Amino acid sequence: MTDTSVTRDSAYRDNVASHRIAESLRREILGGTLAPGTRLRQEDLAERFGASRIPAREAIRMLAADGLVTLVANSGAWVSRLSLEECVEAYSIRERLEPLLLRRSLEHLSVKQLDRLAELADRMEANTDVDAFMADDREFHLLSYAGAAMGELWQIIHRLWNTTQHYRRAYATLVGVSGIGVTHLEHHLLVDCLRRGDPDDAERVLVTHIRRTRLELVKHPELFA
Repeated sequence: MTDTSVTRDSAYRDNVASHRIAESLRREILGGTLAPGTRLRQEDLAERFGASRIPAREAIRMLAADGLVTLVANSGAWVSRLSLEECVEAYSIRERLEPLLLRRSLEHLSVKQLDRLAELADRMEANTDVDAFMADDREFHLLSYAGAAMGELWQIIHRLWNTTQHYRRAYATLVGVSGIGVTHLEHHLLVDCLRRGDPDDAERVLVTHIRRTRLELVKHPELFA
């Protein structure tokens, strides 16, 4: 085997390993196993996943691009943490941009996707488990945007969803899934708007949905301690 082939094979293995590490850490961060502020050290990740530091470093960079990890020059990497002010700002941006993405998506959603959205809305209402609710809620909203092109707007919104995930989870845990009945109603209203192909109503419902969550988070600054 030539030196070029060896180098190419090594690069391929590192690339596979970096994606494997990134996907595992992504699940742990979004699932709440790795809390905001958790330090991520390349050497620890390399040892944990049986890889070299090169794919561990690349995995951290991937997660930083997703908004899940914060890199500090000459210091290290941490699971992203937001202050109350930063979270409010993120929600304010979402409140304005997500309705636009939903409008772009609406006319391209298939019957199968609409049926899945209705199924998720029913399932969230019937389930009292926070982890199940968080997974279904994320799938519901990102699926509602699936008809839009995955351009810059989609990337911005996806990143904001990642950085605010922990605070949605903390709020849902605090009030309990059974205590957010209005959320379930808004999900059903969104499905109805999408089925009717009414972008104006869909935007109004979504703005209210995001704004209400933002205002509720402001009432609980302890979530950001």
